[in-house]
Amino acid sequence: MNSILFRYLLIGYFKTLLKVVLFFFCFGVILNLFEEIEFFKNLNTSILTPLSLTFLFIPGMLIQLFPFIVFVTSLKFFMDIRNNRDLISMKIFGFSNFKIFLILALTSFILGWVILFFINPMTSVMSKYYEKTKSYYSKDIDHLVSFNKNGMWIKENLKVGQRIISAKNHEGKIIKDVSIFNFDKEFNLMEKISSKTANIENNEWRLNDVVILRLNQNNSEEIKLENFNINSIYTYKKINNLFKNFDTLSFIDLIMNYDELTNRGYNKIFLNQSLHSMLSMPFFLFIMTALASILIMSTLKRSKNTKIIIFGLIICVLIYYLKDLSLALGQTNRIPLSMASWIPIIVISIFSFAGILQINEK
Repeated sequence: MNSILFRYLLIGYFKTLLKVVLFFFCFGVILNLFEEIEFFKNLNTSILTPLSLTFLFIPGMLIQLFPFIVFVTSLKFFMDIRNNRDLISMKIFGFSNFKIFLILALTSFILGWVILFFINPMTSVMSKYYEKTKSYYSKDIDHLVSFNKNGMWIKENLKVGQRIISAKNHEGKIIKDVSIFNFDKEFNLMEKISSKTANIENNEWRLNDVVILRLNQNNSEEIKLENFNINSIYTYKKINNLFKNFDTLSFIDLIMNYDELTNRGYNKIFLNQSLHSMLSMPFFLFIMTALASILIMSTLKRSKNTKIIIFGLIICVLIYYLKDLSLALGQTNRIPLSMASWIPIIVISIFSFAGILQINEK
């Protein structure tokens, strides 16, 4: 009998999970398809291009939302077995609330590792192709950027020509030993700017200890300035974001090729954040299942699903903002960025512990 009830729980849970995933998938397709059509509206492409890119993008998005998908799934499944009296029947055959919760929570936990090792590598490949295709059609395709431990190199298009910027090294938002070459449309050198340091926090770069060499036909003019500003389409944040799309990195990539990724220019701090975010996902799924069980299994009485659904949505919103707040604290160095992914789990676990003990007594 125990094996029958065990199979009933797992089959029912996965059926509900499939329905919820399909709902999120369809909803995501509708929303993202409009965004892709807007992107391609002035380009000579068929409707198949935005449609195919949408189907490439959605799986990665679903993995990011999976803790909330598991929460909705658990909430729906627990409501179903409570309202149709299956929960009472299972308790008669020796399945306590805690045992039911533990079976489904451990299932969610194992599912998290399956996603990391088997599904995430596939979605990362899809995300890479998505990014590659979007960059091909991007209007900024002629702009080139390299930013790693060996320094920085940027090719930037201007209205009057082109600009090439190089720097030997950097410390956060400050780049050092900067050389800027301004060319006209025929690629003739018009001006060279040398600077010991430059602050690239904003679009208006602030250069210090500047030497400007201006070339006019056969003449040249050298100007020395303490400070000089130039405008660029790039900021430190934008440059970092070019190397920070971690949807294109799988969990296995982060583990196996960590050193290679840092050498290729990926920010080490954000690599650690991404790694810890992925490592925390199985535990996050476990805790979200715990929250759903506390909401539903605290009583055996039937109740209106509307109230529970609204309350569940409020919890989802609060958890989302808790994750966002934790990440913001990490990015502003209030807490270690690698810990930002774990703090929401720790906080939710503290509140869930008492609730789990309570439902075990029911």
